[in-house]
Amino acid sequence: MKKGEAIPVFKTLPGQKISRLELGGALGTPQEKIFIAAGSEVRGFTKKGKQFLSFEANLTESIKAMYISGADLFVCASYIYNHYCDCKDQDYYLSGDKINDIICLPVENLDHIAPVLACQDRVLRVLQGSELVYEVEVPGPPSVLELNNRDGGSQGGEVLYGTSDGKLGLIRITDTSSVNKWEVVNEKKRGGILCIDSFDILGDGVKEILVGRDDGTVEVYGLDSSNEPVLRFEHVSSEFESVTSIQGGCVGKESYEEILAATYTGWVTGLTSEPQQREVGPGEEIKMSRETQNKIAVLRADLEQLQMKVLQEREKYQQSSQSSKAVSTVPTFSVNDKFTLCQEDASYSLTLEVQTAIDNLLLQSDVPIDLLDVDKNSAVVSFSECDSSEPNGNFLLATYRCQANTTRLELKVRSIEGQYGILQAYITPRLQPKTCQVRQYQIKPLSLHQRTHSIEHDRPMNTLTLTGQFSFAEIHSWVVFCLPDVPEKTPAGDSVTFYFQNTFLSTQLECTYSKGQGNFKSDNISTISILKDVLSKEATKRKMNLNISYDINEDSVNHTLKMIHPKLEYQLLLAKKVQLIDALKELQVHEGNVDFLIPEYRSILEEASHLLEEYKKQPAHLERLYGMITDLFIDKFKFKGQNVKSKVSLLLEILDNYDLNSLMGFFDST
Repeated sequence: MKKGEAIPVFKTLPGQKISRLELGGALGTPQEKIFIAAGSEVRGFTKKGKQFLSFEANLTESIKAMYISGADLFVCASYIYNHYCDCKDQDYYLSGDKINDIICLPVENLDHIAPVLACQDRVLRVLQGSELVYEVEVPGPPSVLELNNRDGGSQGGEVLYGTSDGKLGLIRITDTSSVNKWEVVNEKKRGGILCIDSFDILGDGVKEILVGRDDGTVEVYGLDSSNEPVLRFEHVSSEFESVTSIQGGCVGKESYEEILAATYTGWVTGLTSEPQQREVGPGEEIKMSRETQNKIAVLRADLEQLQMKVLQEREKYQQSSQSSKAVSTVPTFSVNDKFTLCQEDASYSLTLEVQTAIDNLLLQSDVPIDLLDVDKNSAVVSFSECDSSEPNGNFLLATYRCQANTTRLELKVRSIEGQYGILQAYITPRLQPKTCQVRQYQIKPLSLHQRTHSIEHDRPMNTLTLTGQFSFAEIHSWVVFCLPDVPEKTPAGDSVTFYFQNTFLSTQLECTYSKGQGNFKSDNISTISILKDVLSKEATKRKMNLNISYDINEDSVNHTLKMIHPKLEYQLLLAKKVQLIDALKELQVHEGNVDFLIPEYRSILEEASHLLEEYKKQPAHLERLYGMITDLFIDKFKFKGQNVKSKVSLLLEILDNYDLNSLMGFFDST
């Protein structure tokens, strides 16, 4: 940087997409050698741009994660970890789930190399050589790892982690076990964490934690007197572009620390600690410094230059498009998309990001789903009529027309368990000639279930047992088809157990299966019923004979009704309050004040806007709960071989005058 202007030092020739960039060098010296991973190759450059290394890792897929420590190189593909020392193969490990990031504990503090893998199944795997030493459970799928204080902290084994659902935490890793130091939950429902750095931005001699998120938020956390994290600063980008890399340093101006952030669309932004405002008293004048005047002049000149360039390119395109010899080529563009289940509100968040402005987005689904409101979404949505009765008919057709310069779009959808199919997004950017990309997202039969590390074994459980001539890989592919968060690769070993929790009702599911046998236990009969229907359908498709047996626990039905009760009671009360708002407002207008009303009605008026907002955010919430109770009723008797669909109208009457005891009584007496 010279006089606030970025001067290119070197530039490599275009080639394969660069997936990772790390700084390295001999241990104990400044880490100023640049290493990049592109495809399965690692290249090294000096800070002047001279290439000194080209190393082919011979992996069957591209490198996803990389870490450099002295002469040691650690690279990871989707499931494979490799360690090289002086470009010679040392260690290898095959992970049980996708690897998102890798870090190595500082070798100065240990007598051996200790890599840590961040894996999609909410686990950090600590290795020694080619062996797994132990696993550390974290509260979400870890997306990024960073050494605390850049050196592992005072004891050398402190690792910061960020999760794809927005949680931040610090873990101390030792030779045999780990200690959770602290965790910051994502209360504000910000985006997932993509990058972390440690830097003393406040100049108090203690390094703060810098965090970059996928919704464009940059956060600075400090530690209080009890070493607990406190949010010191927060900056939200107006474009909501995801922050892909973050670094603290002194870059643009001497003696003023800065945060440098790179975004997905290619911008490098600097946030400075230099005061940007000056206050004056009445009658005083403030003069702009020569430096500020120069900055503004340079920015204006850059803008004019860009506008001229755009005009020239537009004219050039118009001329070439009218030429008889012109050949139209489809412009290529990359889409950064993420489809994740949010535990807090049991909905799916679909995030789409393009490097150029999005013109419109068409959302199409062949299964019933609800679209929920998202505050950050300023696009105009319109719905088209659908005929779901036809074969291959649509349940949803929605078009989002984006405002100018929108590069990122966030949507929320909620699915219904038991209804499965495909959600498709057609993304059209503001490019000429018009082009579109299609992205597909699987809505799974048990779509609202989320992987968890453990379950409560004392709940009343229903059991579904499958036996037959199927292989371990076949039954695993059926489980992948039914449930989210399951790795596509067949697990190592002869059998496997996965635990799940329903994010909407908090019911649970345990899946244990091996070659020729599968056991599925849940405290919700409807979950067992969905699994039975889907698994028998999949086996029939493969012309496979399955022996299905089940053990139904009658107590589980009342247990599930009690789980639904608080949600149903809350929604009924909310609907009742919303119905009263208009009448109470009319009374308020006529009477002039509301002092004569009972406190309950007064509080409804005071909270009117909040209640209406919450009611609007939860479309069809009550209908969905009614649907779950109806399914539970039908499924209970389906396993007894009885068809009770004719009694559903009686059930709905009871629900209209809801009382938990009378509902449980109806279930027991039918």
